[in-house]
Amino acid sequence: MKAPADLQLRVPTSSAGLTEFRLEAPALRSVYLHPGQVFVATEPAAVTTILGSCVAVCLWEPALGIGGINHYLLPAGSRAGSAGPRYGNIAIEQLLERLERAGTRRAHLQAKVFGGACVLDAMRGKENHLGAKNVEIARFALAGAGIPVVASDVGGGRGRKLIFYPHDGSALIKLL
Repeated sequence: MKAPADLQLRVPTSSAGLTEFRLEAPALRSVYLHPGQVFVATEPAAVTTILGSCVAVCLWEPALGIGGINHYLLPAGSRAGSAGPRYGNIAIEQLLERLERAGTRRAHLQAKVFGGACVLDAMRGKENHLGAKNVEIARFALAGAGIPVVASDVGGGRGRKLIFYPHDGSALIKLL
């Protein structure tokens, strides 16, 4: 996994004969994404979220350096009424709409999908748990929109901490 493009590697020399490596980054906007939220960035940012059975779909257009992320809890909800981005079908639709308003083109977007763990002991070993359904709706919606999934880290029995950099599409995952 690569670091954001604007990171600079400095290699100072040490008097003890050792070489130290230190990564320095210009200040990035830091955002925490809560469940049921959608975020789009037109400038460099670092977006952090925590996922269990929830899923985050990360989209970006490499040439423009514009990207976004959602975090949803449930696979599908009705478009009528108060159903919002807590539902995968609506969260993905809203993310695509916001990215298009920011200037991206669907044909140039790339996707990464994270989360969808089975965090309840009672559901372990079952194929159709909530996390699996959340991942399935992401793959279905992205395929329908013609957006390739270039990377994913889904399933399993542990949650994840995700840091996504929408300007270049890089992502860091830590299993919890």
